[in-house]
Amino acid sequence: MRDAPEPGGTPSDATLIEGHGLSVDASWGHIYGPVDLRVRTGGVTVLAGPEGRGRTALLLTLAGRMKPTKGELVAFDRSNDAHHLFENAAVAWIDEVDGIEQTIRVSDVITEQIRWSAPWYKWVTPAREEDLERICRPVFGPYPLPAMESFVEELPELTAALFRIAVGNLRRPPLLVVGGVDNLTRRENQVHLMERLVDLGRTQTVITADINAVSPAGGVRDVIPVDNLTDGQFIGLEHEDRT
Repeated sequence: MRDAPEPGGTPSDATLIEGHGLSVDASWGHIYGPVDLRVRTGGVTVLAGPEGRGRTALLLTLAGRMKPTKGELVAFDRSNDAHHLFENAAVAWIDEVDGIEQTIRVSDVITEQIRWSAPWYKWVTPAREEDLERICRPVFGPYPLPAMESFVEELPELTAALFRIAVGNLRRPPLLVVGGVDNLTRRENQVHLMERLVDLGRTQTVITADINAVSPAGGVRDVIPVDNLTDGQFIGLEHEDRT
């Protein structure tokens, strides 16, 4: 059995994910690898590497959304079991997986997420303020929630990022994989976002990415430099390349 975070939210030293020689080749060419890494249970782990399709694909692999073409990925005590990893992981703020239509209201997004998570036979009414609070407050913490009638495209940068993470993390599984904090353009927003991820890391294992290979600080548990990533924007991710 894998070890959960210790009582009081303190991460254990157990290994949640371990990759050996991970590599992914899509239908149109090489994406990343080989990569070796170890993610400990609990807290925030940052993958340090350039933004691009390789880093995105690695994040998706660690969330069970892509299968490695080569190598071994041991997660939740199972080897190369992408389906089991998928069931235990949430993905947020990665356009290739959880992109939100910009011309849609916050209330509509919340309602749709509640419908997806509800049993098929249950009638779901339009979301209310208490639904917004329940879904978003654990991620937003002290920051103000978006207005229900706001359009997603009108949300400030940090608010939009936190909202997507909150929606993607609705089930709150043991593992949360979040797109790179360096996707935010303002440094102060990157700092605030990382603070919120650190808070989530008290009860989940959080994996994100940043181009800066800084030393662990401010609550970040591990920073793992990752080489052999394909640079450039993520293009051509065909359906058969994903789980």
